[in-house]
Amino acid sequence: MPLWLRKSLVVLISILTLGMVSPSQASELLPSQSKGGDMADAMRAPAANQEGQHEEESQRESFMGRAMKQAEEQSLEKFGTRIGPVIEDEFRQIILPNIEKAIVSVAEQFPEEELANLSISELPGGGVSEKIFHIYGPDQKDIIRFHVRRDRPPHEGYWFNFHYHTHHDGFQTHFDLGSIYWAKNTPPKWRT
Repeated sequence: MPLWLRKSLVVLISILTLGMVSPSQASELLPSQSKGGDMADAMRAPAANQEGQHEEESQRESFMGRAMKQAEEQSLEKFGTRIGPVIEDEFRQIILPNIEKAIVSVAEQFPEEELANLSISELPGGGVSEKIFHIYGPDQKDIIRFHVRRDRPPHEGYWFNFHYHTHHDGFQTHFDLGSIYWAKNTPPKWRT
């Protein structure tokens, strides 16, 4: 199994189990490499190039794991106890994978050593605010903003439109992550 696929599966299993299975436990669940020893031996290879590559991937994986955990936690906190149970499954199936793709694209824009300096906002917006969470740099300037907006197309009821904005265009363009239908009645305020 290619190394990149194996590592991706380890991260995915950790995310899907909400951290109940650690990356080291997840790697034990996957089949080991054939005829070349186990994955731990391959990662401990003495070549400096492989060690540097492992460190870079490790920093990227660490950032992705931390970012995805925060993305899910903050989203569920934003939904609150009234909206969360209704849309939680669709959110995990449709929206969360798209959030991961967007975060991967952000992570690719930074050298691995700078990923540790990126932070995630700690409090989602409540009431009618769109903010779920933002990722910002060491200078406290936002890099990417994840939002959810309530849409009400005529005669269709309410929809939650998940999207993000980037610093590249001054946060003007909406990059769609997906939409989830609520109902004809007005949804409660966020975090209630």
